[in-house]
Amino acid sequence: MPFAKDFFDVGLFTNKADAVRAYYSELGLPFDHTLKLGGGVLQHRYQADQAVLKINDARTPLPPRIENSPLIELIIACANCTVPSTGADPDGTIVSIVPPGHRGIQGLAVRLSVASPEISQKFYKEALGLTDVSPGVMACGRSLLLLEETSKPSQPDAPLAALGLRYLTLQVFDCDASYARALQAGAISGRAPETLGNTARIAFILDPDGTWIEISERASVTGKKV
Repeated sequence: MPFAKDFFDVGLFTNKADAVRAYYSELGLPFDHTLKLGGGVLQHRYQADQAVLKINDARTPLPPRIENSPLIELIIACANCTVPSTGADPDGTIVSIVPPGHRGIQGLAVRLSVASPEISQKFYKEALGLTDVSPGVMACGRSLLLLEETSKPSQPDAPLAALGLRYLTLQVFDCDASYARALQAGAISGRAPETLGNTARIAFILDPDGTWIEISERASVTGKKV
């Protein structure tokens, strides 16, 4: 799967948009723009190098944070950070900030709990085209996915829209072809491809542990009309 940019993006949902936006602004992430998604959701987009942190601001109350969610930590390479530190955003998402290049991290990285690192590495390589960096570490261009084995059961039927860190976004040149390839390699369909106006064509799949992954063909990234 050829990627349209060298970073994955990360999406979270919140009912505390003002507090969450202030938190990430104070970490030094510059605000880019707000996108209306429909259904009472606004997406506030913040840049981390070429990666995007997508803060989905829901008007209606969201389900609580998913217990044992595979997405356990967001790691941000911040230009103004000299010493790594860890905290939590207003919704309880664990957030670490590191100097750019620390452990190879640029932009955004995610720590992901999985039942089997070997199965997950095979899935991410065959279904989505990520590359191996080292045991338990995979790269989407310059973004890193850090796999951590866990004995806790995940919740594969958990909804996409719930409080906290909820999904990864891979930018591709052909959403439909990438979605089909992922399904052939064993991904679970979360949402079939659909076109969002002139902005993007997107689809969602789930990995073996129930992590939501958006496959996005975004016009502003690919240079193609959708």
